[in-house]
Amino acid sequence: MHFTSEQRLDDGVLEREFTLGEIPGILWTPESASSSAPAPLILLGHPPLGLGKMYPRLVARARHSAADGFAAATIELPGSGDRPRWPAVEQARADLRRALEAGEPVSDEIVDALVLPLVEKVVPEWQAALDALLALPEIGGPVGYSGGLISIGTRLAVVEPRISAAVLFAGSFVPRTIFDEARQVTIPLHVLLQWDDEGNERQQALELFDAFGSEEKTLHANMGGHAGVPQFAGEAAAQFFTRHLK
Repeated sequence: MHFTSEQRLDDGVLEREFTLGEIPGILWTPESASSSAPAPLILLGHPPLGLGKMYPRLVARARHSAADGFAAATIELPGSGDRPRWPAVEQARADLRRALEAGEPVSDEIVDALVLPLVEKVVPEWQAALDALLALPEIGGPVGYSGGLISIGTRLAVVEPRISAAVLFAGSFVPRTIFDEARQVTIPLHVLLQWDDEGNERQQALELFDAFGSEEKTLHANMGGHAGVPQFAGEAAAQFFTRHLK
């Protein structure tokens, strides 16, 4: 991990951009974090729109996490931002847009081509980032995962034992194979669902929630579209992490 920039935000949060090989990322740590009092860590997932476009939402989430005593980090997804283009995934996105604009059902083939390659590539990258982040003296466990794509969060919850709890955003298409993996998830889950999300199949989201094998899992469904998550829903998610990571 190589830090490329550093700034102190007005609330005291330290923001550092880094690279991990070819992967850009950002780490936010609260003022309270130190080698004698390392902060628990929340990994911030996001859709493949690029860190530049997602930054305002990510830094807001990170600052809320820091106010609760957590460090937060994110990485650029493959094929996004300044990372090399990914023609196969770009074609799948084009196929998805074409189906949606035509009012046609989105086939399993399109969903698999769009999501599964991303899951296969980014989950090991998240694990490599976690190795590097937990090696920093001011960062400690336990670790949580927060955000989308929900398929990435599901795979991480299955394969990464250092993640103790997850807040998952039900707002993306889910390959059928991920439903099988969901049955293997055992960590506490807090799932956010926007009832009128224009980019999400509500019934599929409910079926995925039902499939999760966790003994502790909570579904928070609110009226509104994809970007209309109410403030109190975010506060409930923050309380979930405070309960499980401290």
